[in-house]
Amino acid sequence: MSTSEHQVRGQVDLNNCAKEPIHIPGSIQPHGVLLALSETDFTIMMVSESVQTLFGISAQNLLGQPITTILDDEQFALLQRSLEDIEKSHPLSLTIKHIVFDGALHRADNLLVLELDPAEKSDIPRLNEPNFYRVLRTTVATLRTATTIVPLCQSAADEVRRLTGFDRVMIYRFDAEWNGEVVAEARREDLEPYLGLHYPASDIPQQARELYRRNWLRIIADVDYTPSPVIPTDNPLTGRPLNMSDSILRSVSPIHIEYLKNMGVQASMSVSIIKDDQLWGLISCHHTEPRFVPYGVRLACEFLGHMLSLQLSVLEKTLDYAAEARIRDVQTGLLEAMLSADDVLEALRNEHQKMLELVDAQGIIYSLQGQYVQYGTTPEPAVVHSLLVWLHANMSANIYSTDRLPEVYPAIEKYQDVASGLLAIRISEVENSYVLWFRSEVVQTVTWGGDPNKPVEAIGNEVRLHPRKSFAAWQQAVRGRSLSWLTLQIDAARVIRSGIVDRVLRQVMLQRSTELERLNKELEYSNKELDAFAYITSHDLKEPLRGINNFATILKEDYGDVLDAEGKERLQTMVRLAVRMGEQIEALLHYSRVGRVDMAFGEVNLNDTLARVLDVLNLSIQRARIEIRIPRSLPTVWCDRARIGEVFSNLITNALKYNDKPQKWIEIGYIDPLEQTGDAKRNSTIFYVRDNGIGIREKNYDTIFRIFKRLHGREKYGGGSGAGLTIVKRIIERHKGQIWVESRYGEGTTFYFTLRKG
Repeated sequence: MSTSEHQVRGQVDLNNCAKEPIHIPGSIQPHGVLLALSETDFTIMMVSESVQTLFGISAQNLLGQPITTILDDEQFALLQRSLEDIEKSHPLSLTIKHIVFDGALHRADNLLVLELDPAEKSDIPRLNEPNFYRVLRTTVATLRTATTIVPLCQSAADEVRRLTGFDRVMIYRFDAEWNGEVVAEARREDLEPYLGLHYPASDIPQQARELYRRNWLRIIADVDYTPSPVIPTDNPLTGRPLNMSDSILRSVSPIHIEYLKNMGVQASMSVSIIKDDQLWGLISCHHTEPRFVPYGVRLACEFLGHMLSLQLSVLEKTLDYAAEARIRDVQTGLLEAMLSADDVLEALRNEHQKMLELVDAQGIIYSLQGQYVQYGTTPEPAVVHSLLVWLHANMSANIYSTDRLPEVYPAIEKYQDVASGLLAIRISEVENSYVLWFRSEVVQTVTWGGDPNKPVEAIGNEVRLHPRKSFAAWQQAVRGRSLSWLTLQIDAARVIRSGIVDRVLRQVMLQRSTELERLNKELEYSNKELDAFAYITSHDLKEPLRGINNFATILKEDYGDVLDAEGKERLQTMVRLAVRMGEQIEALLHYSRVGRVDMAFGEVNLNDTLARVLDVLNLSIQRARIEIRIPRSLPTVWCDRARIGEVFSNLITNALKYNDKPQKWIEIGYIDPLEQTGDAKRNSTIFYVRDNGIGIREKNYDTIFRIFKRLHGREKYGGGSGAGLTIVKRIIERHKGQIWVESRYGEGTTFYFTLRKG
């Protein structure tokens, strides 16, 4: 490429093409007239200079005048009525200076824009209403006969050429990168065919494509026209040039005019093909002489564009549905195989052919659970390992696809014959687990309409945009590409990923559940052995301990007068320790018994149980001068009467002991499941024993439930073995319930436990 060519390419790409303000040209094609009116009083605010030629009135003389200067009362009334529904009013048939015009209205920049196009200028027969509907009926019937996309496009090209008489009509389709391809063509027999030619995206830049998406039809009657300026240059209401995006007469970019001239085109018309609100392609019409197309014919072509767009959408959806059904069948089989298999990787191995079929790939690699398995045509393991490292660093989502892997990952270029396309799903980022599908290279020979590497040319030393002059077929071999991955195939891979992840999680959960079950059984066995040991130990220790206590007592009684004071104290300590050890052994025996004996479950009225407990504790309650509060009658629950009585007895006894207030009280109540709210809501009834005693520090909430753990001295608050709350906790757990404590140190404590209602 020469220096001047390089400069032109840079200037074109960055300045001329992409930024050319084609929507505000400030002029129109001179075969018609543009008038911009104030919608409040229909004053002419802007007008094209072509009025001089067509109306014999200068543009300056019309500015500031009412539209009735050129329209009679009947035509003005028609204009006013058309404002109720501008789209349905087209065309407005208006006669000015004995010339019949087709009028079209639209709004732009707070002005009402009226465009007038001479109706009798074309040699193409006008379509009256009966002919219009007959033509449309025939056209629609023709389009409906097509069952695939290319024949449909060919039918559309034939119909548009029949309607308009253009020398060449092409259906031009955009690809994902906005390069175009001629997929159908109807032409004069002596013209060189363009069918199958490709054109670079730079031929129709982004801002031009946006206008095609916005307006269904554009026409250039004669490329040799001299633009007719719109005066004044700026819209009086905005101070900026009038936005002519919706104008049918809008002047065309000089770049595009030169482009058409270089192709030998004298007149052109384009009809947009829009699918799902996106520009799918164009019906592009060329003529070697100036050509004026009547409004009715243009309207018929625009309608055909709408019908073609709808039919394309229907056909593509039909083809998609058929492909989707095939993919879904394969997908369902794969998911069922994974669900029924004991091991997900084994299932994927067995179904590797279906996995390839799912996305139409030639090779597949499983890198799962520390294992590496490959089927079909794939790169060497070392190459794939490096690719996995690259994917790990570059995949921003759990799925990745490309039809040009060597372009984005050059290290694979040596293997592009088997790995030009890649579809990857990540199963686990932590374990670096992936499934990779590979597609082989498909060498494509693309025939361009001229060299796509030279969309512009420099003339001499002039650094200015000039479209390429040669549109002769130019072939290019495209390497390192595979067939593109369809959206359906990518979605199918995404579903399979979800299936694999779900199955792997189930497999892991099953393994962990089995391990947990084994550990639970071992723990249960250990607990039973521990209970048995505690029972045997505590039971067998009682007899020798009783002997020690008895002999110490006898020794004290028979030889007390022989011993000195120190000896008597030591003997008394021996008796005291023996008694304490006996209490602890008894508590341990009781604790082990709670874990070993069968529970006598049944429906129990807790009011009776509580009454018995309070009767037993009545003397202690009276001595403590403590108030017992029971706000409401307790419910019937499913429990062991004796054990739950023991729970109440222990909790109430603790509340009696650990209270130093002058006015003491204990409250026993419950919270029904329907009364529970928030995160603490349970399906069981919550019972509580509340007091206004000394309270418990939060750091000791767990400590108090451990066996033989006391928060105070041995003799303080009446002493005790330190096993009571541990036994209570075991009783509640054997009822499948929970127990916990809430307290404010120095103010009081509440013990909660849950039981199922009867």
